[in-house]
Amino acid sequence: MHATEVLAQFAADLRVRALPEVVLHHAKRAVIDWYASLYPGLAMPAVQVLEAAMSEDLDRGAARLALGRAATVRAAALINGTAAHAAEIDDSFRDAMVHPGAAIMAAALAVGQARAVSGVDFLRAVVLGYEVSTRIGVVMGSPHYRYWHNTGTMGSFGAAAAAGSLLGLDEDAQAQSLALVATFTAGLQQAFRTEAMAKPLHAGRAAEAGVLAAQLAARGMRGSLDVLEGESGLGQAMSNGPDWSHIGATLGTDWHITRLTFKNHVGCGHTFAAIDGALALQQQVGFSHADIQAVHLGVYQSTLDMAPHVDPQTADQARFSLHYMVASALVHGSVRLSAFEPERLNDPATRALMQRIRKALDPEVDAGFPGRRAARVTLALRDGRVLTHLQPDRKGDPELPLSDADLEGKLLELAGPVIGEHEARALLARIWALTHTPHLPT
Repeated sequence: MHATEVLAQFAADLRVRALPEVVLHHAKRAVIDWYASLYPGLAMPAVQVLEAAMSEDLDRGAARLALGRAATVRAAALINGTAAHAAEIDDSFRDAMVHPGAAIMAAALAVGQARAVSGVDFLRAVVLGYEVSTRIGVVMGSPHYRYWHNTGTMGSFGAAAAAGSLLGLDEDAQAQSLALVATFTAGLQQAFRTEAMAKPLHAGRAAEAGVLAAQLAARGMRGSLDVLEGESGLGQAMSNGPDWSHIGATLGTDWHITRLTFKNHVGCGHTFAAIDGALALQQQVGFSHADIQAVHLGVYQSTLDMAPHVDPQTADQARFSLHYMVASALVHGSVRLSAFEPERLNDPATRALMQRIRKALDPEVDAGFPGRRAARVTLALRDGRVLTHLQPDRKGDPELPLSDADLEGKLLELAGPVIGEHEARALLARIWALTHTPHLPT
């Protein structure tokens, strides 16, 4: 069987089997985190520009944007997927180096609203999207991640699987949808090495691509089923010719959705271990930012690549600045949305501390990537003390997970200012009740 067929066989099986309660619970956690990421993203310039550009596909259709505006299914997937990635607060699956939720949820919600599916069917589609996209991402590995943004590339497969599930595709059609969406995958890392405004579009386009591929497959469109492992396929073109023979080995036994990372800070996740390590030292020893003489951060290569800005001038650049993220945390105690307001971006204390930060590749830390996201933090204080801490994981990783209460608090904090606390709490109640919901609300 081709890899697309293995994944499609699992999709067909999943449609008729009962999901374990623990899997359903983790799916609801992922939905909560997606909405927590969605609402603050609405204010980001990329989303506002996109919504204006898509005006011909709005105020009609059976799907809805975040604040209730009617939209066609593909437009809703595109805009909501972009918004969910825009504020840099969305989930990730470490081993596949992907933010799966932004695209998968947007695609599933748009199709689910249009078809008035049940809450359980929606959750089933979400789970399928995560299991498919993350496994393809794991196979593609670090060689793919060197140039490609997995949220755009791997996210397309998750969106296609989720959309196909809700469209009722049979096994053959689901395989065709995965084959078709393989030709749509895109998202270059260079798009956010200097500026990041286009980055959230990768998630939105992945959601839209997945919906389109599933819609085409539902109408008989066919693709090349060997598109992943073929001699000119995805694995050869966008990785190093990886082995696809074990793509389905743990499907249905090792549920990837139960091992997600949920962000505890706002910004590039590759900076989070350094933030957590610096804050751990500060909490343990009890010094202020003014007491710091110098900071040295030993990190893995992707931190250096993805968060390179030493002197960020914009909020987008600050989200991808290791110097800014760590300095802001040490000065203000956390990195939340307020860290990217103009006043905070130009805070003199933060800017002064940034000048005393140095970074370098730490071979031991780098050897653990992508399975572990660590950082080694060394602080030299003005009184002569030198403090060192190896932060092996980030808060929010499976080893240090956010609790259900943490995730609820995240949604209330980030969605409350947009839709109001009462509606945010009502949204939480609706999400936890999805297993008893006959039809998704539109």
